[in-house]
Amino acid sequence: MYRHNQPPGRLSTLPGGERGRIMHSLWFRTALLPDGWASGVRVGIAGGRIAAVARDVAAGPDDEVAGAGVPGLCNLHSHAFQRGMAGLAETRGAPDDDFWTWREVMYRFVDRMTPEDAEAVAAQAYAEMLESGFTRVGEFHYLHHDPDGRPYADPAEMAARIAAAAQETGIGLTLLPVFYAHGGFGPAAPHRGQRRFLSGLDGFGALMAGSRRAVAGLEEAVVGLAPHSLRAATLPEIAALLPLAEGGPVHIHAAEQVREVEECVAALGARPVELLLDHAPVDARWCLIHATHMSADETRRLAASGAVAGLCPMTEANLGDGVFPLPAYAAAGGRYGVGTDSNVLVAAADELRLLEYAQRLTGRRRNVVTGEAPSVGRTLVSACLAGGAQALGVPAGLAPGHPADIVALDADHPSLCAREGDALLDGWIFAARAGAVDGVWRAGRKVVAQGRHRAGPRIAARYRAALGRLLA
Repeated sequence: MYRHNQPPGRLSTLPGGERGRIMHSLWFRTALLPDGWASGVRVGIAGGRIAAVARDVAAGPDDEVAGAGVPGLCNLHSHAFQRGMAGLAETRGAPDDDFWTWREVMYRFVDRMTPEDAEAVAAQAYAEMLESGFTRVGEFHYLHHDPDGRPYADPAEMAARIAAAAQETGIGLTLLPVFYAHGGFGPAAPHRGQRRFLSGLDGFGALMAGSRRAVAGLEEAVVGLAPHSLRAATLPEIAALLPLAEGGPVHIHAAEQVREVEECVAALGARPVELLLDHAPVDARWCLIHATHMSADETRRLAASGAVAGLCPMTEANLGDGVFPLPAYAAAGGRYGVGTDSNVLVAAADELRLLEYAQRLTGRRRNVVTGEAPSVGRTLVSACLAGGAQALGVPAGLAPGHPADIVALDADHPSLCAREGDALLDGWIFAARAGAVDGVWRAGRKVVAQGRHRAGPRIAARYRAALGRLLA
């Protein structure tokens, strides 16, 4: 653990003499450590993890020097394949366009996607995530089968493509294979557009086993479980599935749209979050994605459960879902993090900014999301760092023993220059456009330099070729 209030220049290290095994060091003019901002910070890295942290030291001759260091953020909810359809659903269809009409566009897009296409699109999404300051993604993965709905020879073929994209880009991966059996509450028969997502309980066990094999070669990969929603999985099915998580994270969509809540009440006699809290073992392993439309009682109970609310402000705004009751939830001690969901725009700072701005617009006041720190930026980063890491099953923060997942902000950027401490975060989230993120290290390896992913041109070329086929 990181030791607070150390004398200047003293190293905080892993036990057992790990300091002697440091392979390389990064030096930051200032960095956000678990107990706050510090100056002259050297981070020693060995085996992909932080081996030592020193503060108030000068840069050494072999140190890689950077500006302001902050922990990499966790993107707790992504559907990578949807990056390829970003912007395609912005043409008005029905007069009452909403999530449900958007979903029809998604079904048509996914019909033609091959495993090679899925890998190319995921790699593009993951490179963009890293460039924006996300160092780990929770991939809520439900595109399992071939275009006719038949399992591939390897039932985890598509999971292997997600793993390959993570390997190529270097992003940390928490893979969340999705169980999807029904087309709506009742349960209702599946829609034709859902045929690539569907599994039965028996087949899903093989899919989970194949998914674990698919990520076995990735550094610090985590596998969890994702019953898609109460629309697509019944409560008895969820209970039967939970042992397959093997102690890993459990994610589920809940209460994203008003219509979803109304249909749930009509079919099952209660609201979605209420049902989960009453009939599922919701605890700190769980992440309820969206949870937008909760009653006051559901809000208090979800906060008390220790679960994480997975908020996706950009997608929720794009789909017209609504606004999460964050002030009441946070006041009750609720934990939360952010995700890019449909990947309509992949940007960590944008998700954090919109999370606050939505609250300002609904509450008609400023600086809504603040905790002990007066800085909104610091509050957002701290809460989403802790909540995102919990939801994805990894530790958070720049401390010995943790993965060396680090973001360097450009302290000379026009929106960050002449600022210190929390003002750097406020400038990044609320004032910067592109270019605020300078470098990114994932598991100690530098994957983003001068704001660009090192394999970006190659990844973008494959992505353009895939989109050329998909949209032809």
